[in-house]
Amino acid sequence: MMTMEKESMENNEKHVTENDPKINYRGWKAMPFIIGNETFEKLGAIGTLANLLVYLTTVFNLKNITATNIINIFNGSTNFATFIGAFLSDTYFGRYKTIGFCTFTSFLGLLLIQLTAVFKNLHPPHCGKEMKTCIGPTAGQMAFLVSGFGLLLIGAAGVRPCNLAFGADQFNPNTDSGKKGINSFFNWYFFTFTFAQMVSLTLIVYVQSNVSWAIGLGIPAALMLISCLVYFMGSKIYVKVKPSGSPITGIVQVLVVAVKKRSLKLPAEHPMLSLFNYVPPMSVNSKLPYTFQFRLLDKAAIVTPKDKIKPDGSAADPWNLCSIQQVEEAKCVVRVLPIWFAAIVYHLVIVQMHTLLVFQALQSDRRLRRSSNFKIPGASFNVFLMLSMTLWLPIYDRIVVPFLHRITGKEGGITLLQRMGIGIFLSALCMLVAGVVEEHRRSLALTNPIGVQPRKGAISSMSGLWLIPQLALAGLSESFTAVGQVEFYYKQFPENMRSIAGSLFYCGMAGSSYLSTLLISIVHNTSEKSATGNWLPEDLNKGRLDFFYYMIAALEIMNLGYFLLCSKWYKYKETASSSNLELNQVPKQSETSTIGV
Repeated sequence: MMTMEKESMENNEKHVTENDPKINYRGWKAMPFIIGNETFEKLGAIGTLANLLVYLTTVFNLKNITATNIINIFNGSTNFATFIGAFLSDTYFGRYKTIGFCTFTSFLGLLLIQLTAVFKNLHPPHCGKEMKTCIGPTAGQMAFLVSGFGLLLIGAAGVRPCNLAFGADQFNPNTDSGKKGINSFFNWYFFTFTFAQMVSLTLIVYVQSNVSWAIGLGIPAALMLISCLVYFMGSKIYVKVKPSGSPITGIVQVLVVAVKKRSLKLPAEHPMLSLFNYVPPMSVNSKLPYTFQFRLLDKAAIVTPKDKIKPDGSAADPWNLCSIQQVEEAKCVVRVLPIWFAAIVYHLVIVQMHTLLVFQALQSDRRLRRSSNFKIPGASFNVFLMLSMTLWLPIYDRIVVPFLHRITGKEGGITLLQRMGIGIFLSALCMLVAGVVEEHRRSLALTNPIGVQPRKGAISSMSGLWLIPQLALAGLSESFTAVGQVEFYYKQFPENMRSIAGSLFYCGMAGSSYLSTLLISIVHNTSEKSATGNWLPEDLNKGRLDFFYYMIAALEIMNLGYFLLCSKWYKYKETASSSNLELNQVPKQSETSTIGV
């Protein structure tokens, strides 16, 4: 029986090679359209979302905590929606159609949000500086605004998880040049992404804050329309990978069958010889070698007398018998989850840089010079985070990686988990610096104020430029952890789940947004009754935002310890060819059980 299975598997492998159509990979020739689409899409989306916190508090007259929680919940929902978008893309529509449709949907969402600024009856009455209380939005005004949010959510659900995977699809993963192209693409993708964010956080935010909200929100909508046009201009040269059915079904089948067969004992022989070993013809997934982790899942591939095999070698009922290849693909997904949990806590730092830091900036001296009347918009301070990333990524890609490669011999200089670990360490350092700076800002606001922020409190004489160190550290941590994380998910997931792998990054950010909302609400409500007073009041000078930052720093330090343990335990995904594992070769368990960071 084992001989027949081996012959069947070999025939399947030949079938894949001989019948696979030739794909014309255009590589970097397709990048101007893909990266151009991403650049204009981010200019549009971030151009609106970056300053949305200020828009909600100044135009829609919402409280700081209310606006912050709305933004966090919206960001969380948007990022979680990427999982649904990735599933629909991989299962039904393909990445090309998904990106095209969702980019246009994002344009409609931005257009609706712009209309709330254009027409007076779509937002509350203007609240002057001398007014102590302001009229809030009506239910109808909020409903119209939320409908724009809804369209943006649908757009982001498809664009965010598919854009990276679609770009990587343009390179041949089986050639050295293609592999190098994919590695460089991830770094340059984030480079252009941060460039778009920098433009949004400076020019567009300046127009919104100092010229007109109607014009400032109209520019992102126009840029999103350009993004649609650029994307479809490259249609003829794209590699368009067709959807291959639900990739999640195979994972669920393994979990269900493993539970059904939990009482069975695993055979004494090596699993690749004793368990059901079938690789479907024309499979897009690489053949995976056996790993000794999560051995309970191996029971899904135990062949019992009740299990029937079709003439082509496949299982008659995949809900009663799974192949060892299916089991290994499920292990790839399960193995990544502990690392993903660490990413949720890591992103807490970035969430604070985009929310609470804006309020810090508004109660700081935002002038470039004491004699100047020009003030940096509060939301624009995040450009320093992007600038840090933009400057570091090319240096890392062109200088640091080749240097480390010569020392370690590793393709990326260091492993992806090592890269992510460095970023988590920097995130903890960022929060410690943020706490010290906030303590200094608050002290000067109480002893030497230079003015009053309407309905907020005294403006500190501390220059807003003191916020740059923590933003620079946050940018550096992103260039290590965020970029490494996206590449990690892409390479560790089965090939037919790459859009879902991309969505996992955003789902982690979603978890961070929700966790941040939870922490802010708990701290706001509990500290209000404490002896030290409310840590997060409307007037930051009356609170202790520095204590909140120190709390997150402590969480990040604990998260780093957890991440190091997970990394020590983690086993990187291999392919059968890279591991040189043949059916007649049985590796020792001690050689395959663990791998270093």
